[in-house]
Amino acid sequence: MCDICVMNKVKDKMLSRRQFFSASAGAAAAAATLGAVTAAPPALAAGHGGVIDMSHKLSPEFPTFFGTPGISMEQQFTFPEHGFSLFNLSINEHTATHIDAPLHFTADGASVDEIPVTDLVVPLVMIDIAARAAENADAQVTPDDLQAWIDTHGDIPNRACVAMHSGWAGKSGSAEAFVRRDADGVAHFPGFHVEAAQMLLETGAASIATDTLSLDHGPSADFATHYAWLPMGRFGIENLAGLENVPAAGATLVIGAPNHVGGTGGPARIFAMV
Repeated sequence: MCDICVMNKVKDKMLSRRQFFSASAGAAAAAATLGAVTAAPPALAAGHGGVIDMSHKLSPEFPTFFGTPGISMEQQFTFPEHGFSLFNLSINEHTATHIDAPLHFTADGASVDEIPVTDLVVPLVMIDIAARAAENADAQVTPDDLQAWIDTHGDIPNRACVAMHSGWAGKSGSAEAFVRRDADGVAHFPGFHVEAAQMLLETGAASIATDTLSLDHGPSADFATHYAWLPMGRFGIENLAGLENVPAAGATLVIGAPNHVGGTGGPARIFAMV
């Protein structure tokens, strides 16, 4: 069969499948807004009734630590010309919602592909400092915040992800609001105090997460929290979204970590079962 005949048959099949699924796809797209709660599929474990998207979309417009676009897309094949579409991507590993693997701040720590899968489906601990962060952009999660959570909900669960909700995710549409650099170029946004990270090292928590660009708060010049946490074999998540929609305790976080060999981290699709 000639090449053009094969390509035409492929196009016809793809178009018919698109028509078949168009109605259901449209309904799904309407529900897939950032932080939206969607109906849980039947396969979810008993006790979870919904799914919350915890990820920002990966685009050149998302604010980055260095101020340059974190992703570029070059289209190599187009459907009209080739019968299929394909982009080549160039991505900074630490862009939008992403993982910080231990290797990010160590010489020989675990790479992102070496994070145990048992650390990727875990209890979510949500520490809410949004009210404090609204008054102080340099607010931090402290040991007192962790102790208050423990006093209310019990011990930090084994393998948990302990996440800071500062309200910063809603500022991500503006680099100026999200990073808040002052006249001296110093960034201002919330993060984990190093003493909170050190306290969590005494628990079974596997990861910490922020809804900002960094595990450390913006003014940090020494990345003390990164250096306290990652070299101990734990990992981090930055730029988490949707924390305003999850309970302080009881949700399960599913972390779609990237799996490229030797990676120091990478963009992740993350959701919570509630």
